[in-house]
Amino acid sequence: MKVCIIGSGYVGLVAGAGFAEIGHDVMCVDISAEKIDALNAGEIPIYEPGLKPLCDRNRAAGRLSFSTDIAAGIRFGHIIVIAVGTPEREDGSADLSSVLAVAKTIAQHMDGYRIVACKSTVPVGTNARVRAVMAETTQHPFDVVSNPEFLREGEAVQDFMKPPRVVIGTDSQQAAEAMRQLYAPLYGYQDARERIVCMDPRSAEMTKYAANAYLATRITFINEIANLCERVGANIEHVRQGMGMDPRIGLQFLQPGCGFGGSCFPKDVQAILKTAIDHEAVMRVLTAVNETNDEQKRVPFAKVRAHFGGSVAGKRVAIWGLAFKAHTDDVRESPAIYIARALLEGGAEVAVHDPIAMDTFRRLVTDVVSFCDDPMDALNDADALILVTAWPQYAQVDWRDVAARMRGNFIMDGRNLWSFQPLPNDLHYVGIGRGDLSCSC
Repeated sequence: MKVCIIGSGYVGLVAGAGFAEIGHDVMCVDISAEKIDALNAGEIPIYEPGLKPLCDRNRAAGRLSFSTDIAAGIRFGHIIVIAVGTPEREDGSADLSSVLAVAKTIAQHMDGYRIVACKSTVPVGTNARVRAVMAETTQHPFDVVSNPEFLREGEAVQDFMKPPRVVIGTDSQQAAEAMRQLYAPLYGYQDARERIVCMDPRSAEMTKYAANAYLATRITFINEIANLCERVGANIEHVRQGMGMDPRIGLQFLQPGCGFGGSCFPKDVQAILKTAIDHEAVMRVLTAVNETNDEQKRVPFAKVRAHFGGSVAGKRVAIWGLAFKAHTDDVRESPAIYIARALLEGGAEVAVHDPIAMDTFRRLVTDVVSFCDDPMDALNDADALILVTAWPQYAQVDWRDVAARMRGNFIMDGRNLWSFQPLPNDLHYVGIGRGDLSCSC
């Protein structure tokens, strides 16, 4: 099938490369000439494991191309995927201006029947708005499909190629069948029928928000349990294991830490709350999620400040990990942003390291921060170390070297990465939600 992807950012690029990998002919288009020139030169503008070889392989095979000619892309594709951003407005709602502008552009340039699949994260009712915009502009027949993405940053290629389900929202049997054919190569015939879930557009739009809001709620819940564990002397790592082994609960997204970030969870929770307000619905649980998460981001700084008697002035603090999670360069809403700024405002010196995200962090945090290419260099003369991102390379540490480099001895593990590692007695280790660490098991 011929597919046009409008928007060559994170979602569009992964989807375009993925569709090409399973045999479709794909043209990714974008208004940014700089981005398209880079893609045509083999440069991937985002960090995502496995994405570059996927793009290179399919460009070489002639199944994947990049262009700024949106009109040509619309004429090329039988299925046109909208994958543009929907940033958060000040009131928490999603900004649909790019989605609706793309819908109008599609209607202006289509020369026959088209299926328009919206992968952008959009509020309930957007499918109808896209249809209305297109109907005002074209006499050609078309169908609009809600096709939300469920990609995890850092694991997006695997998530696209091996999705547990594909959600298709449409009232058109013709469009539903075409979308099944589009995704069918990911599964065997029987699995495709079971794993490709068709529903009405409003339900598909709600599914995306509901899924992300639930996952954000799980993280917030376990963080609140972790904070209680500290008060009562329990160990959250033992508690989560005891909880997670229950098949009704599981361990995924049940990892305590210093809060969630990224481009999805905070924004999507806020958007679903705005939808609830607009429809006079009360969502007490979700109302607390982002507020509680913001408080959790303050925990590492609060513990460091408390360790130094209420002030970090004159202290040197190292931060390991700047991305909101491992295996991505995305620092949006990362706890590291709050922690670094709080330390600087408190009069501390800050040295940071991240294996991938230092450039993106540098663009957001323009304050005076020392960026270190080697994580150990960030520890030189440091009074404290804060771990924010659980990168695998941080897991195995020469603690004697750490102790030798540091001026102080305070280790704040914001992800419990070192929960069960023996540390030298001269280092003061503090994690999240850990009381008495003794265990007779």
